[in-house]
Amino acid sequence: MKSKVIKVMVVDDSALVRKVMKDVLETDPMIKVISQAVDPLFAMKKLQQETPDVITLDVEMPRMDGITFLKKIMSENPIPVVMCSSLTTSNAQTTVNAIKAGAVEIIAKPKLGVKGFIEESSIQIIDAVKAAALSRVKKRKAQPIKIEPKKNADSMLARTSAKNISRAMVETTDKIIAIGASTGGTQALRDVLADMPATSPGLVIVQHMPEKFTTAFAGHLNEISPMEVREANNGDKLYPGIALLAPGGKHMLLKRSGATYYVEVRDGPLVSRHKPSVDVLFRSVARYAGTNSVACLMTGMGDDGAEGLKEIRESGGRTLAQDEATCVVYGMPKEAWKR
Repeated sequence: MKSKVIKVMVVDDSALVRKVMKDVLETDPMIKVISQAVDPLFAMKKLQQETPDVITLDVEMPRMDGITFLKKIMSENPIPVVMCSSLTTSNAQTTVNAIKAGAVEIIAKPKLGVKGFIEESSIQIIDAVKAAALSRVKKRKAQPIKIEPKKNADSMLARTSAKNISRAMVETTDKIIAIGASTGGTQALRDVLADMPATSPGLVIVQHMPEKFTTAFAGHLNEISPMEVREANNGDKLYPGIALLAPGGKHMLLKRSGATYYVEVRDGPLVSRHKPSVDVLFRSVARYAGTNSVACLMTGMGDDGAEGLKEIRESGGRTLAQDEATCVVYGMPKEAWKR
């Protein structure tokens, strides 16, 4: 059976960006850019002629900004939308609003003027569009999130569990929770983190997202979660009440020194087509936390995290995967179930 070609509309006020996006996307034979628009008003006219499978949408445009257009799409006739934004702090903060409004993926704008274009960015853009095409979007209605008083996580250091010494190596009975997610994960993580008690075990998270955007997203999660949520820095310690989000464009690994868990943040090649990679995090959790770990693989396309989750299971940790009914894209959890 022949696979369906994914029809894409590119909405961006820059003619050069539109050309680069079209050129990059159409390097994949399963993607066809069927229309382009300089702003949302032109896009609405084109939508009356032909409906795409996916829309890539710029954040800042004349006459109507991308977030306003996104809200209109999601409230009237939902189509999977990939938000495309420049890597700036202000735009990164704006993408949090895009997540709330229903964008299924966030990608960085192509870096113009770079001859040959960056291979990693091409992979991420194509994968984002393919994942969006598989996603199940529906009309959105904002749901209020209950915010509990936040406790200072530093004060929880005294609550760590009793330590045992075995074979000349200090071990710990402290639990670690690890979560990996991709397409649809931003909303799923909002739901989970909003309900995590302030005294929860230390939590490490990989959400596929570009650099700088993870800083803003971590700040948003921190606002709605009883836990202290922040973007991870190399060497950050992990203890009850703390949730560390892997920074975009870097891998994050769990490590342990004696009884103390900490994270290592490092650069490196794409793993399972991603950086940060869930597999990289999960494999380190299997090695350094083992039976003290609980890991969950959530919504997303591809198989990143499936092998790592299997290693955690084999090391004695508890493993879970998000169910198909609640996944935006039942890809990564499905691959884990296969294993």
